[in-house]
Amino acid sequence: MRNRSFHLALLFAISFIACKKNNTIETPAPDDNANKVYAHILKLGFPASEIVDKPGEFIVEGDISFSKDMVVPDKVSTEQYYTGSLVSSTKVTNIRLRVDATMSSMASEINSAIAQWNAVPGSRIHWTVVTGTYDVLIINSNLGNGVCGSGTFPSGGNAGGTIRINKNYIAGNSFAQRARTICHEMGHNVSFRHTNWSSIGESSATAVPGVGGTDASSIMNGGQCGSGATVLSTKDKQAAAVLYPL
Repeated sequence: MRNRSFHLALLFAISFIACKKNNTIETPAPDDNANKVYAHILKLGFPASEIVDKPGEFIVEGDISFSKDMVVPDKVSTEQYYTGSLVSSTKVTNIRLRVDATMSSMASEINSAIAQWNAVPGSRIHWTVVTGTYDVLIINSNLGNGVCGSGTFPSGGNAGGTIRINKNYIAGNSFAQRARTICHEMGHNVSFRHTNWSSIGESSATAVPGVGGTDASSIMNGGQCGSGATVLSTKDKQAAAVLYPL
């Protein structure tokens, strides 16, 4: 009888453990967001050969940064100059830029770049320099020879959060070219892609509606570190007005 009771108790315990194990709701492993970001970059038309895997980010075309924890949009528009992910209509009217102490010596160049974007007719894009809470941080960073700067694309309705400028590398450039580098990277922060996407090897892209064709004068042309256009072209301004109309 004692043995029978012991065996029943043991059987009950085993059954309880098995039931508990089977009924436990296991927390699924989190999605690998980095893989989603990588797939998103490919959908944007960037070839895999141009995607460089760095800690915490992917670098594309030398100056575009995709954070591995970015919010990947559900849908990607096929329209170009931009990524399909825009800054929200309320936030784009006051993009708060904080200048890191490492970039204070280029305050004039930063202000020049801001003035260009803020003066685009028919566009809601407006930047302001702040010292407190910010949307975008501009900071000095050693990006290696040949890379003037890098910017991040918008995510979740927010402007791309970082601009990195290779300050020592561009120090010998003219004032206009230094300002051009900053202005170019700010374009990435509001979703602009490289205008000369085809010639630098991106696999697909379509013009912003009504603003098609190549544009040698575009400040958003890539691969022109220290030698590109120094002011927003007519088409740059038209594209800004289409993407962020008043």
